[in-house]
Amino acid sequence: MLLEYRFERMVGRLAGGGGLPLRLQLWNGRQFDFSPQPTVTISIPRPSALRYFLKPDLNTLGEAFVEGDIQVDGPIHDVFHVAENLARRAAGAPARRLSPAQHTRQRDRRAIEYHYDVSNDFYALFLDRDMVYSCGYYRSDADTLEQAQIQKLDHILGKLALRPGDRLLDIGCGWGALVMRAAQRYGARATGITLSTNQAEHARERIRAAGLQDQCRVELCDYRDVDGEFDRIVSVGMFEHVGLKNLALYFGRIRALLAGDGLVLNHGITTADTAAGWMPLGAGEFIDRYVFPDGELPHVSQVLRDMATAGLEVVDVESLRRHYARTCRAWADRLEANRGRATEIAGGKRTRIWQIYLAGCAYGFAMGWMNLYQVLACRSDNVHGRSLPLTRDYMYRDPSGALPAAEPAETMDAGDSAAR
Repeated sequence: MLLEYRFERMVGRLAGGGGLPLRLQLWNGRQFDFSPQPTVTISIPRPSALRYFLKPDLNTLGEAFVEGDIQVDGPIHDVFHVAENLARRAAGAPARRLSPAQHTRQRDRRAIEYHYDVSNDFYALFLDRDMVYSCGYYRSDADTLEQAQIQKLDHILGKLALRPGDRLLDIGCGWGALVMRAAQRYGARATGITLSTNQAEHARERIRAAGLQDQCRVELCDYRDVDGEFDRIVSVGMFEHVGLKNLALYFGRIRALLAGDGLVLNHGITTADTAAGWMPLGAGEFIDRYVFPDGELPHVSQVLRDMATAGLEVVDVESLRRHYARTCRAWADRLEANRGRATEIAGGKRTRIWQIYLAGCAYGFAMGWMNLYQVLACRSDNVHGRSLPLTRDYMYRDPSGALPAAEPAETMDAGDSAAR
């Protein structure tokens, strides 16, 4: 009885803001409407589930949804909008900084396997046909997800001024789309590394099917164990797993692998809040528990500082936050359309995790909770700026036209070199 009394007080307090398209349906037939035309119905099947609503945040509400302690009906984007509003109306304490994780090789491998080794068939339900699991690059409102992902690959490889014969390392290569594009379209010799067995096997199959074994390969390997020298290094959506305390070491390892006139591009998610270090309203705790164990988001200022500390000179920074909001929304919509099949493949709990996670990311990027930055850099001892044209114009050539090419170093005089 006390729990029900506290719940009714909470309902009265949260309903005060009005305009929330929510209906709360209790096990005893009682219901509470927060607006005249609710689009989301949350059914609470037993009194014990009321505890999730006494001090709701995105972590506790997400837990209730994922664990099946409540039933939720309605469009997934509306569901997240309702949860965010409930959490915001109940918010008291500021976002909590998560305790730093210990990023050992074994622990990092387990975290990667937890997230990525769900099932290739599961990811295929909402990703594009090339299985690119990172922010797309939309050149127009009419672009499809497939177009945006190809454009993203070309945007990255174009920024790197990739040339035929260049040795490219892709750290966290996913299902291999970027290394294959680099080999097929740009003539590079590409190596991808991942800690996901499912990803590595799928990428190798695709490489064999395309007849690219002589130009690219994918290995199960930790970035700390890579040897060799590379003309170009790229990391897409991987450094979020490195850990805040390890970023300088991560960039230092990249610096050690990079050729003297080489270029590196880091494409990764950052937090927008320098104080919280993660995401607000319990979202960070939910993601750490259910989605990305041990993941940590730096602020872009830390990224730039740690790159400089490691001996890398930043030469270009671009935010793709709005592109990622659109990408995540497309993923969430595709998963929603294939929810039945997803449940058959990965189970109801895992499907619910990804449903709310993708919808939440679409909202979070749209609202500026986090950002996505592409940071291009060269070695800080590359004082003449070899491999880089004078302007950014080369980054925006038509991908269907000539390959972006660097100006030959021998054609530059001392004045030109110093200006780079």
